[in-house]
Amino acid sequence: MSSSVVPQGGKAREGGWSGLLASAGKLAVMLAVPLIIVQALIVVQARPQDLITGIHGMADIIRRATPPDFSQIDSMFWPALETIDIAIFGTIAGVIMALPLAVLAAANVTPSRPLYYLARGVIGFTRAVPDLVWALFFVTAVGLGPFPGGLALAVHSIGMLGRLFAETIEHMDMAPIDALALTGARRLQIFTHGVVPTVLPSLLGISLYRLDENIRASLVLGFVGAGGIGFQLLTAMNLFQYRTVSLLLILTFVIVLSAERLSAALRTKLA
Repeated sequence: MSSSVVPQGGKAREGGWSGLLASAGKLAVMLAVPLIIVQALIVVQARPQDLITGIHGMADIIRRATPPDFSQIDSMFWPALETIDIAIFGTIAGVIMALPLAVLAAANVTPSRPLYYLARGVIGFTRAVPDLVWALFFVTAVGLGPFPGGLALAVHSIGMLGRLFAETIEHMDMAPIDALALTGARRLQIFTHGVVPTVLPSLLGISLYRLDENIRASLVLGFVGAGGIGFQLLTAMNLFQYRTVSLLLILTFVIVLSAERLSAALRTKLA
C-alpha cells in the first residue's frame, strides 16, 4: 500500500514543479517583451515629435507633387516594361536554378548527404545576401541597366525558392515514389514521373508568389542603377521633379496592384 502512495506524491511534486516553471517562463516572457520594445525604441532613436515638427515639409512636397505630370506618361511606358521584365527574367532564371538545388536539398530524395549540405549551404547563402547587395555586385560586374537587376533577382530567388521548393518536396506523399522505385525505375525517371507531377501545382503557386515579390523588389533595384521605374524615380527625386515623382508612384501602384491580383487569380486556379 505504501509503495503506491510514494509515486503519487512524486507525481504531485513533479506537477507542482512543472507548474512553477511554466509560470516562471510566462513571467520572464512578460518582462522581456517590454524590455525588447524599449531597447528597440532607444536604438532606432524614435522621436515622434519630429513628425509633428516636420509635417510642414511633407505638406510642401505633396503640394509641389500635385498634380502629377501626366504629359510624361508616354516616356514612362518603357521603364515600366523594364521593371516588369526584370521581375519575369529574375523569377524564371531563379526557378530554373532553384529546382535542381531543391531536389538535392530535400532530405527524402537527395542522392547523398554531402550534396544535401552543399545545396542547403548555397540556398542559405543566396537567401542571406539582400537583393540590393546582389544588384550592386552585378552593376559593378556588367554595368548599369536592367540586366544586373534581373541577375540580382535571379540569384536571390534561388535562396527563397530553393528553400520553399525543398520543403514542399520533403512534405510530399512518398507512396508514388516508392512504387516507382520498386519497379526498378532510374532516378531521373522517378523525378520526372513521380516527384514533378506530385509537387508541380505547389511549385507553380510558389513561383507565382515569388514573381509578385520580384516585381516589388525590381522597383527598388533601380535605385542602385538596375534600370526600370526605380532608376527614373531616383533621377526625378534628385532633380526635385516632384510632379514626375508622383506620376511614377501612381504607375508603381498600378503595376504592383495588377501583379498582385493576377498572381492571386492564377494561384487560385492552381489550388
